Amino acid sequence: MALIRFEVVKDPHSGLFFVEIYHPADAQQPFVTTEPRYKTKAAAENDTIAIIAAGANNPASPRQG
Repeated sequence: MALIRFEVVKDPHSGLFFVEIYHPADAQQPFVTTEPRYKTKAAAENDTIAIIAAGANNPASPRQG
């Protein structure tokens, strides 16, 4: 089962797209919602994937105990 789900939604007022991230994947309400800032659905999807990949490639430093 997927841990997260993201959906791209078009804002009716601005005409721009925003991203809703759901955690857990079957949640009814989004865990995170971005501002409408993307001109296309594809741009929103690609940026979301890039942000997740960048975070995964730059893990936080180990905690000092």
